[in-house]
Amino acid sequence: MVTNFRPHPKPPPAPWRYRGSRLESPPRCTLTWSRIRRPAVPELHEAGSTRHQSQGMFFSVCYDSVSLHESERSMTARILDGLKIRDEIFAELKDEVRLLAAAGVRPGLAAVLVGENPASQLYVKSKIAACEQLGLSSGLLTPPESATTRELLAVVDDLNHDNNVDGILVQLPLPPQVDTKRILEAVDPSKDVDGFHPVNLGRLASGRPGLVACTPAGCMEILRRGNVPMEGANAVVLGRSDIVGKPLALLLMHANATVTICHSKTRDLPEVVRRGDIVVAAMGKPAFVEADWIKPGAAVIDVGTNTIKDPTEAERLLRNFPARLEKFRAKGSVLVGDVHPAAVNTAGALTPVPGGVGPMTITMLMSNTVKAARLRRASPAVSTSQSTASAR
Repeated sequence: MVTNFRPHPKPPPAPWRYRGSRLESPPRCTLTWSRIRRPAVPELHEAGSTRHQSQGMFFSVCYDSVSLHESERSMTARILDGLKIRDEIFAELKDEVRLLAAAGVRPGLAAVLVGENPASQLYVKSKIAACEQLGLSSGLLTPPESATTRELLAVVDDLNHDNNVDGILVQLPLPPQVDTKRILEAVDPSKDVDGFHPVNLGRLASGRPGLVACTPAGCMEILRRGNVPMEGANAVVLGRSDIVGKPLALLLMHANATVTICHSKTRDLPEVVRRGDIVVAAMGKPAFVEADWIKPGAAVIDVGTNTIKDPTEAERLLRNFPARLEKFRAKGSVLVGDVHPAAVNTAGALTPVPGGVGPMTITMLMSNTVKAARLRRASPAVSTSQSTASAR
């Protein structure tokens, strides 16, 4: 026990402050009511907590037993786990599929995969596997890489008239000779489980029920099930694509958030992002959003999935994450989002990459397929029994 320890008689006003993504401490060892640094006195550090008298006032001092760097790392955001939410929704969908099956309806998804793009093959395979897991029927059509717009329109037309098919998935990208917009617009809007058809986008814009694009719908499920308040919140969406940015901005607006859409021409982007209680990053640029752009306590939805293979870039992004850096060195690549990994020390809640938004995209594709089957083929009695996700 140290009995004659005294604080500095005139402690300078040196508040804790953020510089970049690091929390810096005052240059001196000072004691105040709200900012306390561990002194370089071993006995006092070991005591952990003691009482001191200064100018007739008693006050307690508690000293942390870890370094500042370790303290920073422990102040992490709450993780919005997309895998956990996926499992919750899958459990709900299985119940709904059983009810539909009892009524003689088995939801069906047909995927159209043109050519032999390895990435597209992997995506479609994972979607077919999800159908099998939930008890949905599925079919895969594989026109050759040389397929024309006319030939693909005929394939889509056949699927539109097949009553056993509730959802039609045209895997993108299509070959350059194909008019992608014509193909997507040829899909029956009631079977458009990707939510890309202009009719479904128009329904979303006007607040009418319809099939919503999967990634934005998944982001909303993460926010709802993660208990992130949206009503009255300032939401900042980075990215204005037809697939993610625009639909998600509309969904947030319908949830009574005040929405700002940012893009490449937005002025003073960091300051705009700092006003967000909810920040959605969907630009496809690795670690573009710096940690100090994030308002402390904000909820961050990171839609980006970017592969880093450059060792220098990996060292720069992951220097404070030794476990992930070791995995990079062993594997030679690492996935990062559009938000800098250090944002975990600033945000209040955050989706990880991987394991955040990614699993939710396929989840909502399954949800849309079940919803389409219910709306198209189920009786009113069955339609009243629906999962939370497919009801939206």
